[in-house]
Amino acid sequence: MGKATGFLEFPRVEDPFRPVAERLRDFAYLHTSLPKGERMEQAARCMNCGVPFCQSDYGCPLHNLIPEWNDLLYRGQFEEALKRLLKTASFPEFTGRVCPQLCEKACMLSENATTNRDNELFLIEEGFRNGWVTPRIPARRSDKTVAVVGSGPSGLAAADMLNRFGHRVTVVERADRPGGLLMYGIPNMKLPKNIVARRIGVMKAEGVEFRLNTPGDAGLLKDFDAVVLCGGARRARRLNVPGEDARGVVMAVDFLTEATRAVLDAGQSAVSALNKDVIVVGGGDTGNDCVGTCLRQGCRSVVQLELLSAPPASRIKSNPWPEWPRVLRTDYGQIEAIRVQGVDPRQFETTVERVVADGGGNVCAVDVVKVARDAEGRISPVEGTRRTLPCQLLLIAAGFIGCEEKTAEQFQIALNRRGVPEIFAGTHQLSQGLFVAGDMRNGQSLVVRAIADGRAAALEVHQYLTGSARLEP
Repeated sequence: MGKATGFLEFPRVEDPFRPVAERLRDFAYLHTSLPKGERMEQAARCMNCGVPFCQSDYGCPLHNLIPEWNDLLYRGQFEEALKRLLKTASFPEFTGRVCPQLCEKACMLSENATTNRDNELFLIEEGFRNGWVTPRIPARRSDKTVAVVGSGPSGLAAADMLNRFGHRVTVVERADRPGGLLMYGIPNMKLPKNIVARRIGVMKAEGVEFRLNTPGDAGLLKDFDAVVLCGGARRARRLNVPGEDARGVVMAVDFLTEATRAVLDAGQSAVSALNKDVIVVGGGDTGNDCVGTCLRQGCRSVVQLELLSAPPASRIKSNPWPEWPRVLRTDYGQIEAIRVQGVDPRQFETTVERVVADGGGNVCAVDVVKVARDAEGRISPVEGTRRTLPCQLLLIAAGFIGCEEKTAEQFQIALNRRGVPEIFAGTHQLSQGLFVAGDMRNGQSLVVRAIADGRAAALEVHQYLTGSARLEP
């Protein structure tokens, strides 16, 4: 512990946001970086706790050695700190941008936690700038071949680990670019796509093969010694209300995909919010990303509907530290909407009852109603609260209900009620040579959890192929 009083001397300072007026003009990254000296001071705030909850099950799913690399960062030993980080983290440049900071919410400093996510991002970017991040090519290659279906966070993590073990890894991706959710599901202003492409380039140099525009099917089981399914939980939850089939009713992930494709190809999005009244159904990260994207595309107005009640402003007694704090958060998209529109776009305890289409079959309005819960948690509409909102684009960001049924059918996988494979707890193996990881195994979750599960699946595949219990490449 390099600075015993660091948390007392230095206030918490996060990487600052770019000004709203500036960032709404483009899809560039939301944040700027602190100067190097100030970043070292932020690392000095880590207390090297006797029991570091940041590494516990309440904190980082990767169990990053956070106190160790924070101390090294504070001392200016950046390369050594990066080495310590890369022992457990496959892609710090991703988690350093999009992780919701589980470790910080579990930090002993509570609301004034050490800025671990920003520190992590500093280390990996310092590594790329100084040439410390180089292809780790295995010294020996096995004769085993593995196909990883899907190139999202779990797929890339599994492929990375299996390649480091020396196996011959091929990533099969049906899209035109690798990265899955990282490429098309998260907007460029949160995760710049050149950052994803940079990591793909490193993996290619390490020997990982990528097959694009190629759907994965059961034929892979004949061609490879093992197959890891990392197709995500892509089956979106629908509203199931009258009129939902109108043109202009779009799943959020499809909207974000087209928006990102337009940014990458310097063209117009196939689904645009320009000059439209937009309603976003869903109050999570994806809904917020839709709000931010619509504002950048030049929407006339944007409203975000949330079925649940607004969370409390601060922790309640039944939600103590180190649990994840279930409190009201106002994210970047909502902040931008407040600045542009003058009001918070969120309307809590509100749901869609009917989608109204014009004579041409295009959505033109949405009937909404306030809802209330009874003592048993059942939701019912509140009389006298029905109203009609103008809407030419309705984005559904109501979550996901499991993997695509087509994938399950192709590989003869039985799904449970949650839409994920029936599988023994603690294992990733579905059948002889067939494994599953990430959101496809666990249901909708976080990028960092998907990476952790991809790494865990890779260990299991390695043991299956070799009989070795070795835990690290």
